[in-house]
Amino acid sequence: MSQVRGDLVFEDDFDASSLDLSVWSPHYLPQWSSRAASAATYQLGDSCLTLSIPVDQGLWCEGDHKPDLRVSGIQSGNYSGPVGSVVGQQPYREGLVVREEQEPFWGWTPNGGYVELRARAELSPRSMVSLWMVGLEEQPEQCGEICVMEVFGDAPADIGMGLKTIRDPAVPQDFETVPLPIDLRDFHTYAVEWTGGEATFFVDGAAIRSCQGAPTYPLQLMLAVFDFPERSGPEHVPTFTVDSIRGWNVAEALVA
Repeated sequence: MSQVRGDLVFEDDFDASSLDLSVWSPHYLPQWSSRAASAATYQLGDSCLTLSIPVDQGLWCEGDHKPDLRVSGIQSGNYSGPVGSVVGQQPYREGLVVREEQEPFWGWTPNGGYVELRARAELSPRSMVSLWMVGLEEQPEQCGEICVMEVFGDAPADIGMGLKTIRDPAVPQDFETVPLPIDLRDFHTYAVEWTGGEATFFVDGAAIRSCQGAPTYPLQLMLAVFDFPERSGPEHVPTFTVDSIRGWNVAEALVA
């Protein structure tokens, strides 16, 4: 048996005049900060979403998160427990408590299929971009990650992809950076086919690597550009320009 792409089940070409807030929250893990302090800087135009980090954008979780970072991101799900609780997605250290309670929000949270991003980026040596998918964490152990692409500006031809355990012992740590002859400043397509505990990663339609042990529960999408002020490099406004995000279900087909 092999897998083939089935029906298109999700598509955002970012050609509307505003972000679809029924699908995306333009705040990066706001429970550990606040919606105001975690708001993304972004614009829509030319049928694209462009995330950016202006030089005057504040630090995320300033004074607590180390190393210092700034981030503009959107995510397709979010929730937390009440203020003062430890219930929230992707805590970055032990004992982290909720600063601003978040109502449950579920946009597009697929459980398998083929997820595809078409995007370009302008980075400096101190910035990075990524599309990753993580468990909703309604059950705390369901927090494993499929990283579709992760690229740092100091190694722009090294494309990271694979699985990250996070805190789910059922998901192996199987993440690699793969050198590819691409220019990050041009549009490229990054994708994962994810079904039955297997994840296969693609760049511009070519299969690059496969991993066993992928999460078998729904995942939300996380898409962001990051800046790390403590790293060497000139001040620069990094951008992540997204042309489209699409998702298909996956159908089984017999191999002749």
